[in-house]
Amino acid sequence: MSVDAQGRGEARAAGAQAPDARSPRAGHPAGDSAPRPSDGGWPGYRDRVREVLADELSVARRRPGILSPNFGRLWARLEGTLEGGKWMRPRLVHYAYRAFGGADQLACARLGASFEMLHASLVIHDDVIDRDFVRRGAPTVGALYRDDAAARGHGAADAEHAGHSASIIAGDLLLAGSIKLAATAGTDSSCGTEVVDIVHGAILASAAGELDDLLYSLDPESVDLDQVLNMERLKTAAYSFEAPLHAGALLAGASAADARQLGDVGRRIGTAYQVIDDVLGTFGRPEVTGKSAESDLRAGKRTVLTAYAAQHEAFQSELAAFRAGASTIDTLRAALRETGAEAHAVDLAARLVAAALQQAENLRLEPALLDELAGICHHVLNREK
Repeated sequence: MSVDAQGRGEARAAGAQAPDARSPRAGHPAGDSAPRPSDGGWPGYRDRVREVLADELSVARRRPGILSPNFGRLWARLEGTLEGGKWMRPRLVHYAYRAFGGADQLACARLGASFEMLHASLVIHDDVIDRDFVRRGAPTVGALYRDDAAARGHGAADAEHAGHSASIIAGDLLLAGSIKLAATAGTDSSCGTEVVDIVHGAILASAAGELDDLLYSLDPESVDLDQVLNMERLKTAAYSFEAPLHAGALLAGASAADARQLGDVGRRIGTAYQVIDDVLGTFGRPEVTGKSAESDLRAGKRTVLTAYAAQHEAFQSELAAFRAGASTIDTLRAALRETGAEAHAVDLAARLVAAALQQAENLRLEPALLDELAGICHHVLNREK
């Protein structure tokens, strides 16, 4: 079944009468009766995750036997990559863990820190692949090393090589730290091995998606909509939404089936998030989104929008004219909109979100987690950046 056809089925399912999601199921630790750690809720947990990350970076930069004047400076610069942001991944871990009665705040914090460190690692590597030296309007780690090399008199090519090389090293360090944190999170849990396997699987999925994205850009005309959606699920949705919910629930003691189904909820939400990301990357306002609305089209990147529009001859003709230098980016964007690609993408994201919320209610999750998921879904469909 194609992803689009699946989306239509999910939309129909989402319209069906849902069971009362506020009533705990027998033997299922949800609802007001579930035990709660005295952790100060999300703010207290977020502070604990920050402490875990700070401790991990401090230990790593002072590792005995590593006598390198450059190593400590790299870790100091990496601290900035773990600041700011929405902290979506630790937040999902937190709510999933609490929903299934988890009470070990440190274990949960270490798992949340693992996903945040994983995110920082993949972002750094992604910047190398995209040859970017700016993210969110600020210089990347690679940009700092590029500028260091340039200041010492090296040419542009060598300076950029130094920046990208340092970024690869930095990303590898954070990736290793993420796996270590995931392993220590489950030390006292009977499912510790399974939790690490989920994190490892998320890393593999992201690598597969990144590779697909790279190779698809070389031959975009051969890539259809289902392939684009699968690539986006692998590259981002798996580690950002699916795995944090799956691992958080499992660490708390949820059954393998319930944890996996909660992960499926995250997969749908994460895929919808990426679909809207494609829309914003083409039709969004750069002053709001913080990124160019032209780069995807100029690079010939295959997105949900262009994969859908490819079946329209008028768009294909305009695309060929643009690549030949006989048309403008604004004309190409207008031709893309005329195919209905934007409306189709928004509708697809809405169907994925509806199916995710229906599945979440079927799981009879506690109100706090359902409210959190509903809030995330609202943000996914209405965000402007």
